[in-house]
Amino acid sequence: MSAVSLEKKIKYTFSQPSLLQEALTHRSYLNENPSWKTPHNERLEFLGDAVLELVVTEDLYARFPHEPEGKLTTLRAALVNYQILAAISAQLDLEGNILMSKGEAKDRGRAREVILANAMEALIGALYLDGGMAAAKPFIDRFILPEIPGILAKGSYKDPKSLLQEKLQATKKMTPVYKLIMEKGPDHKKVFVVGVYLGEEELARGEGMSKQDAEIEAAKKALENR
Repeated sequence: MSAVSLEKKIKYTFSQPSLLQEALTHRSYLNENPSWKTPHNERLEFLGDAVLELVVTEDLYARFPHEPEGKLTTLRAALVNYQILAAISAQLDLEGNILMSKGEAKDRGRAREVILANAMEALIGALYLDGGMAAAKPFIDRFILPEIPGILAKGSYKDPKSLLQEKLQATKKMTPVYKLIMEKGPDHKKVFVVGVYLGEEELARGEGMSKQDAEIEAAKKALENR
């Protein structure tokens, strides 16, 4: 799919097309194409993450006027996590537009989801730089905020770590502990392996692109096993 087709899907035409190209350039592509003049998308990802969080926070604050800060925080985290963003990217056929190395192009699973989620955040950053909130907010309103009812229906906003701690404190009178077991993979796509323990007993292990993701995955598996 061309950049023009992507612009039609998001209903926005960039006045600075180079921003869209930057949003779709993964770091790995530059390693194989050193003459490529466009920067990779990590700076735009950083900006887009902040814009996304602000828009989502404002919406949740207005949508749920009687909910406490804690629940709003967990709802926001569930809405902007990499799995949701990666799934939304499929609506835009974003994967076919991202420039990445041949090796990254072969990756599937969690690593691919993270690339797609990061590109979504970079796209939001590009929209913001090109047209301000007038460009970024309608995109978030159209593609991301409609996920809220599904998250509420599934209860997927609930933090697995908190649920596991509540369950173990109620049944065992003990608090689980998370320990980093290993790190694997190259720096640009490092995977962390974390174990969750009750005393000396290992309840489960989880993997993630960050220690936090790995801890959450370990908590999910521990809940499934109990």
